[in-house]
Amino acid sequence: MALTPSAMLALDTPLPREALLQGLRPVSGAALEQALRPGRPLLVLFLCPHCPFVKHVEAEIGRLQDDWGERAGIIGICSNSTLTHPQDGPQGMAEQARRNGWRFPYLHDPDQSVARAFHAACTPDPFLFDAAGRLAYRGQLDPSRPGNGLPCDGRDVRAAMAALLQGGRPAVEQSPAIGCNIKWHPGSGAAPAGNGA
Repeated sequence: MALTPSAMLALDTPLPREALLQGLRPVSGAALEQALRPGRPLLVLFLCPHCPFVKHVEAEIGRLQDDWGERAGIIGICSNSTLTHPQDGPQGMAEQARRNGWRFPYLHDPDQSVARAFHAACTPDPFLFDAAGRLAYRGQLDPSRPGNGLPCDGRDVRAAMAALLQGGRPAVEQSPAIGCNIKWHPGSGAAPAGNGA
């Protein structure tokens, strides 16, 4: 299990809406268009069924869904190669969503174009966009990791969302997410480099 940090895409980067609309295949949950409704924040999470770091935060993701309701959109994306990790395909994703009660769109990125558009690097890898579709937060949900004894409460992403919902901006100092690397298709080359600090 390789520990990989998020690439920390530059803040204020615009949401790659076209990549989302063209590159993803629905697996479960609400329609993508519903999550992309303008005028509210959007949390995009790169996830997968098998990663222990994702399993560690699954319940908190469900709580975020319940706590934010209609005030914010959430999208889950799995970009892992099913050539090397078939358990991360649509069937495994649908079971993961069912088990956790996730109602948000959970989408498969079969050609990994969406992961590349976001410069996603690990699972989980959260990206929070403001109501105008500009990146306001990227990094860890909170400091907890499997086995470190810290509570999984989503404090970092919750603070960023609270700032947006109150008309402010999240703190610029943000800690990268840490997780398993995205499993790129064999022969596709190295993961894209981030363009942020």
